[in-house]
Amino acid sequence: MLEGAKSMGAGAATIASAGAAVGIGNVLSSSIHSVARNPSLAKQLFGYAILGFALTEAIASFALMMAFLISSVFRSKKEG
Repeated sequence: MLEGAKSMGAGAATIASAGAAVGIGNVLSSSIHSVARNPSLAKQLFGYAILGFALTEAIASFALMMAFLISSVFRSKKEG
């Protein structure tokens, strides 16, 4: 039973990577639209886009770390 719960927990933790993918898509889409509207601010907007990308990717990295922790650290006790 614990193995099933562990698999469900790891799977639920990886769902955050789908949210991160949507977030990265929104960041890059907004960056492209902003540069298209005002090309003179391209360098400044690029810095903001990289910052948004990094923060969004950090969430996916934390979710992946939690999935690994759930699947490897929490082990079931073997009855002897």
